[in-house]
Amino acid sequence: MTNDTASHQFGGDTLAALEAIAATPVLLVALDFDGTLSPLHDQPMAARATPGGAAAVAALAALPDTIVALVSGRSISDLRIIAEHDDDSPVYLAGSHGAEVRLPEAVADQAEQTHASAQDASADEALRDELYAAAVAGWEHLPGVWIEPKRFGFGVHVRLASPSDAAATMSGTDALVAERAPTWRRRTGHNIVEYSFRHEGKDSALAALREQTGATAVFFAGDDVTDEDAMRTLGEGDLGVRVGDGDTAARVRVADPKELAALLSVMAQMRAAAQP
Repeated sequence: MTNDTASHQFGGDTLAALEAIAATPVLLVALDFDGTLSPLHDQPMAARATPGGAAAVAALAALPDTIVALVSGRSISDLRIIAEHDDDSPVYLAGSHGAEVRLPEAVADQAEQTHASAQDASADEALRDELYAAAVAGWEHLPGVWIEPKRFGFGVHVRLASPSDAAATMSGTDALVAERAPTWRRRTGHNIVEYSFRHEGKDSALAALREQTGATAVFFAGDDVTDEDAMRTLGEGDLGVRVGDGDTAARVRVADPKELAALLSVMAQMRAAAQP
């Protein structure tokens, strides 16, 4: 058991769960970013991991047989910026809800992979551009509304909009996509709706990472509805952590990214102590 004073803020059941997963032979630590490692930010590209979270990720990634992955709805390009992810980072990245994957250079010569279907995506991309342009023209003039371009679709942010403008934007974009792209996947989050012509979710991203890394147990933390897709796939030997409020399938809940950072730090110390 760690002697770190941070461990005193967690209950006995949580510490026992951490100690059990810290002893697994090959551990995959998969983490959402926004609202999990980083507080939610009014300017999305200004998001950064808390100092404690960044330090805990680095400590875990440096341990033997311990793989850290960021699993996010962000595109790989944006995720690398906000996560301050260097070319030599050992951290795996799964962006666009798992439709994009970047492996550490030590693992694969190909730095970025896209789990693309064999079919030509040009028609989907053309429709993406048309719908994004229509959404920008229709609603981005409203104060606090931001239409975010994404590799496989677009996102609608209303965090800073008035309730009436937010409702009008959401209903309008829902109608637009329902009419023009009825097969697209719709995902909701904290003051955001995302539309995508790709249907991967964090559940499939986590399954792929588990298989690729040979993990004997998975620790997963997230704060939003899309993270629950992954939470529900966790098995008996895994551990899910929900950051913040909301319904969850996770066994453990922490209040915010700062408390998650403390939890990750405790787990890193436990895992270091468990090394032969």
